[in-house]
Amino acid sequence: MPKILLVEDDEQLARFLIRFLNSEGYTTDYASGQRDAMRLFEDNSYDCILLDISLKDGNGYSVCAAVKAVNDTPVIFITASADEACTVAGFEIGADDYIGKPFGTRELLARMKNVMRRSKKTSRLLKCGNVTIDPIKGIVFKNGCEITMSALEYRLLLVFFSNKNQMLSRDRLAEELWSLTKEFVSDNTISVYIRRLREKIEDDPQSPRIIITVRGLGYKAVDG
Repeated sequence: MPKILLVEDDEQLARFLIRFLNSEGYTTDYASGQRDAMRLFEDNSYDCILLDISLKDGNGYSVCAAVKAVNDTPVIFITASADEACTVAGFEIGADDYIGKPFGTRELLARMKNVMRRSKKTSRLLKCGNVTIDPIKGIVFKNGCEITMSALEYRLLLVFFSNKNQMLSRDRLAEELWSLTKEFVSDNTISVYIRRLREKIEDDPQSPRIIITVRGLGYKAVDG
């Protein structure tokens, strides 16, 4: 049974949507604000997240960015805002779809099925050498054993594995870190995170065989 996280500050609308989704065979968890949404997301696995932009605390953009930093759970923004800038901002941080209020329940259901179908098609495991990423669960394994990683470490590793055998410049990696922290990323910061990744995934971090240095250009992930 597909499991949905509904994040909506309009409690009357939320009650209506929960009844509808449950009647369609979905299990639905509900949060009215960012804090509760992230607590539920950390403790559960969801097939789709329905996310309002305006919340009782925080905002939908922050929730979406935090979700996408961990895994690729489909996110649909549901909002009263028809502003193009809001739509573009949502897509730029990783939203999979966008539906404006008021909307028909059948349209919402169709959009949910569409993004979940696309997600299943792209939910393949990513592998380099003896290291595997499960993008849906947001888990990294080495030789079958789970590796604990911070959100930033995971995001960088996901970028490397998604672009296997492609050289990634330090500027590109800095952009990925900045998109999560919104803080200036120095060359030293990049070096620190590359070192941390190598310490966790390489058999010999001093002689890396998975994340290798392309001298003077950047780094790339190979099959070791």
